[in-house]
Amino acid sequence: MTELTTRQAENPASEEDLLLEKQLCFALTVAARNVVAAYKPVLDRLGLTHPQYLVMLALWERSPRSVREISNELDLEPATISPLLRRLEVAGFISRRRAVGNERSLAVGLTAAGAALRNEALSVPGTMMQKLGLEREDVVQLHTAMTRLIAATKTEHPLTENE
Repeated sequence: MTELTTRQAENPASEEDLLLEKQLCFALTVAARNVVAAYKPVLDRLGLTHPQYLVMLALWERSPRSVREISNELDLEPATISPLLRRLEVAGFISRRRAVGNERSLAVGLTAAGAALRNEALSVPGTMMQKLGLEREDVVQLHTAMTRLIAATKTEHPLTENE
């Protein structure tokens, strides 16, 4: 008996497994949509959308960065990042220049306005914890669980003979 069939025998499927309310994918989808919506009015005050906020977080950690580095950090395709960068540049928060020594790569850096925006953004995490009724420990636990889940989705699991 393989490991998979052993686990299946120990935890037989039940009709409840197919209830919408029991689906991890459904809970994650609704939670993600609702949390991002809760961020909207907070980020509107900064002049940022949620995806733009994520780009700015990456740049506040380290600037300048290449488009590929930002793409990898946010786990998004460069084609998805490019329009965000254009809008952030138009807003005056970032600059894009050809990287020194590599004409094919863009170096994305903070402008003075983009760096100053960080001070305003310092209130965002606390505001969101309060808005969502979460304590810092709750956020740490949720983040740990989500990080494990993300890692699990990126791990290649070899198929067993019964799959």
